Amino acid sequence: MSRSQTRNHGKFWPKVRPLIWEKAQQLYQEEQARTMGADYKGITATHKELREAGYFHTAKLIILRNLKRNRTRLE
Repeated sequence: MSRSQTRNHGKFWPKVRPLIWEKAQQLYQEEQARTMGADYKGITATHKELREAGYFHTAKLIILRNLKRNRTRLE
């Protein structure tokens, strides 16, 4: 068996990763709408495009910051 097949899945990242992709897509759509104006068609980007353009990284920072803020408010 490969390492990925035997490794236990965590509790944090499997829940957070979809939020990051959703936020990255939102950032991409907002940027496209802002820059294209009337020509905006609402085309979605692939995961590869979101990573290469830096949207995934930006979204990751935003989501993790928001999670930390919410966690510190609860404590």
